[in-house]
Amino acid sequence: MSSEELVAEGQGDTLGEAKWAAMKELETRFPGLTADCVRFDVAEDGGADAPARVRAEVDEEAWRAAAETIPDEPSERVRGIVARVVHALGLHATVDIDESAEEIRATVNGDDLGLLIGKHGSTIDALQHIAFRAAFRGEEVRKQVVVDAAGYRERREGALHRMADRAAAEALQYGRPVELEPMRATERKVVHTYLSERSDVETHSEGDEPDRRLVVSPVERFT
Repeated sequence: MSSEELVAEGQGDTLGEAKWAAMKELETRFPGLTADCVRFDVAEDGGADAPARVRAEVDEEAWRAAAETIPDEPSERVRGIVARVVHALGLHATVDIDESAEEIRATVNGDDLGLLIGKHGSTIDALQHIAFRAAFRGEEVRKQVVVDAAGYRERREGALHRMADRAAAEALQYGRPVELEPMRATERKVVHTYLSERSDVETHSEGDEPDRRLVVSPVERFT
């Protein structure tokens, strides 16, 4: 990379905020970047009348060495896997990790992330599966791993819910089963879980992968 691409400036109310701003800008060029791979030069300490400003420069050799190291923590393994794919696809994006007692969520933020998402989410679902396998390799206690980009998961879940509602309405109106389009197992589970809260329809799957699909049927009432 050119010397200009190794450098970013950041500012904020405090030095910490200024360094964070510079790091976020650099991370779009160096996915998975950590502060250990960056040298900071303070231009302004900040105060009541002026913001803090810093100049940050990446040690590219240290960044590449860190990228080749497999972290011990599952959440950092997820970050590393997702960051490598983002970089390999040539995308300018950052990877943020949120971890709870049940879930590790990697959120990719940037522009033009359609390549990462893929058709009907096929690429991001494959990446999510790989990230899960890498995060908990050889471990008995596991959490759910979610990889999201540009709010895709929420939008897709909403679309699946609307599709499920239409199928349920049609099944009840005409008193017959309604087949949905072929879906991956994760999406069939979303629809099944959503409709399981209803008592007037039921679901089951038919067919073989990759054409396996969910069928929504009215519940038979016995009198």
